[in-house]
Amino acid sequence: MPTFEDARTPAGLRIYAIGDIHGCLDELLAVHERIRADLRDRPCVDWRIIHLGDYVDRGPDIKGVVSELIRLVQDRKTYALLGNHDQWFIEFLVDPATDGFNAWTTYGGAETIKAYGGSLTSEVTDDLMGRQALRETLLNSVPEAHLRFLSTLPHSLRFGSYLFVHAGVRPGVPLDRQSTHDLIWIREPFLSSTRDLGAVVVHGHTVVLNVVAKANRIGIDTGAVHGGTLSCLVLQEDEKMLLGADGPERLDLTE
Repeated sequence: MPTFEDARTPAGLRIYAIGDIHGCLDELLAVHERIRADLRDRPCVDWRIIHLGDYVDRGPDIKGVVSELIRLVQDRKTYALLGNHDQWFIEFLVDPATDGFNAWTTYGGAETIKAYGGSLTSEVTDDLMGRQALRETLLNSVPEAHLRFLSTLPHSLRFGSYLFVHAGVRPGVPLDRQSTHDLIWIREPFLSSTRDLGAVVVHGHTVVLNVVAKANRIGIDTGAVHGGTLSCLVLQEDEKMLLGADGPERLDLTE
């Protein structure tokens, strides 16, 4: 069983994992500046940057975040995983009758609709024809590059002892048989599980005040869009650190 204490990245590889962004472009830019500074100050053989999902909804510059991520992933060392909020948005663009519409618009979707030139009126919320009209408006205004990016995001990545996902995994299910729904939505029984999960799971999705490091998982969504920080985890061989304004600091198990 890989655990927090003995988990390792592949030899020579440094990984930066970034929590839920939710339209917080300034915070995203600041984290990437810290990463560039860290790579200058502490050169390494190879590196990867992994964003853990939820780029749209709630925040002040949703389009800016998506555009920036599209630019960043061009270097093929930077990745963006699918989050449940990103999935909600794409589901509506595919089918305006989606069951998730009301939940999506309640929990941040209204900001995404506004960002892409739509308006959430009572006709939209109460009537399918209104939703269909909104869908057409968005399809005409969302850049094709944004649609392509959000529609093709991977659900997970594995490096060494670590599995990177948005929400978590279902305990007791082999990693290669996890459902997409669980990877982007699960909370319990994942969060309270002490079982061997097959890897140390690095995830966002569930907001915490400070990064949580357990034997089998590391949760790094510290609520940037709610006034918290946009956390960046740094993993290199057997080291586990958090990248702050003053550089990397050791991350220890959470009591």
